[in-house]
Amino acid sequence: MRLGKITTRTGDDGSTGLADGSRIAKDSARICAIGMLDELNSHIGVLLAEPVPENIRAELLRIQNDLFDLGGALASPASLFSDASLTRLDAAIAHYNAALPPLKEFILPGGTRAAALCHVARTVARRAERDLVQLMRNEALPGNGLLYLNRLSDLLFILSRSINKAANQPEAQWQRDTP
Repeated sequence: MRLGKITTRTGDDGSTGLADGSRIAKDSARICAIGMLDELNSHIGVLLAEPVPENIRAELLRIQNDLFDLGGALASPASLFSDASLTRLDAAIAHYNAALPPLKEFILPGGTRAAALCHVARTVARRAERDLVQLMRNEALPGNGLLYLNRLSDLLFILSRSINKAANQPEAQWQRDTP
């Protein structure tokens, strides 16, 4: 059993444990990045509470598992993050984008509730990416975690468009304020 006890009280002093047994401050860049991955994963969980096409649901569930893997790699500094996850994302981007019309203008986040939630997850993925950039200034990161988050935000944008398309929901295009 991995989590026999949820309340340990070991973090009452403002520290938390890493997988190697070491303790660091809860506001360290590493823990902030892990927390942002958890937040992103939770936003995807909220998105999955909505009706979405089954193929997209399966993709989002794979992404949730990848995010756990990436968080685990950050919690255990000696761990690596699988190249296969990045390869899967690149394939998903190509697959879903091929079925979408080309963009002629920026689109506004929204459409169906599921698509709007996917846009929120996209922005949280960008924030997680920024947290990883900040962390990598001072510490080593798992090989392609940063690449994964960069691609993930792209995929979430594409999936939001795919969700709207599947629901026959038109995309709202940005209207330039021209004098």
